[in-house]
Amino acid sequence: MSVEKKFVAEGITKALVNEYLADELERAGYGGMQMNRTPMGTQITVYAEKPGMVIGKGGKLIRKITRDLDRRFHLDNPQIDVQDVGRGDLNGRVVANRLASSLERGWYFRKAGQSMMRRVMDAGALGCEIVISGKLTGPRSRTEKFIAGYIKHSGKPAIDLVDRGYSVAVKKLGVIGCQVRIIPPDVRLPDDFQIEAPQAPPAPEPAPSAAPAPVPAPTPAPAEEKKSELDQLLESEPEAAEVKPEPLEEPSMPAENATEIAPLSEEKAESESVLKDE
Repeated sequence: MSVEKKFVAEGITKALVNEYLADELERAGYGGMQMNRTPMGTQITVYAEKPGMVIGKGGKLIRKITRDLDRRFHLDNPQIDVQDVGRGDLNGRVVANRLASSLERGWYFRKAGQSMMRRVMDAGALGCEIVISGKLTGPRSRTEKFIAGYIKHSGKPAIDLVDRGYSVAVKKLGVIGCQVRIIPPDVRLPDDFQIEAPQAPPAPEPAPSAAPAPVPAPTPAPAEEKKSELDQLLESEPEAAEVKPEPLEEPSMPAENATEIAPLSEEKAESESVLKDE
């Protein structure tokens, strides 16, 4: 078998198992399943609103489902694990089953669609789309859509992030298809972004300047210390008496020298007078 045919066969088997579990566990609030291949066999995880009803009394129902998966679909050692679906209002298949059940009980399609969409949005979903198609009010079939919030319709996010569910309501006039698409609240869409508030630009750093010369530490003045020591000594010793300097005496000249100086002055005066006469 080629690789392409192998993948196609596995996809068909998974779809048939999903349809079988939806029919068997409709009353338990079937919310989908995951099937993985392991070395020990085929691991199947079933999500339901009421896990106790999936197991059954004494495990009777889950043993029956395990035998059917082995015989009808030839799965290798199927092992079933049951998990709680959590919040049913955010599961597409659970909401679709509720909508189909409401239509079968006689609810008006517009009331049923609006009610289910309101419950989904109140649960915190980012978006919800409900499509009801079939003979709603007359002999001609038509389609009604109920949309709230934001829904992705194309691309990889529409495949990975959107939870889908489908169910069928059987009425006297015919069958009515119910399709539900939900974006859970904890999903980050690729086109979701937030604009941050502008921040003030940082202040420019000051230009580096020459380092100032180091200021020498002040040293104690030694004169003041000496003065203070001297003051202490003066205070401790008695004050000394002031000494006044004695006037100097002029040297006395002898009488003989005085007589010699007088004739010399007279001769000098006579010579000056003779010069004037000439």
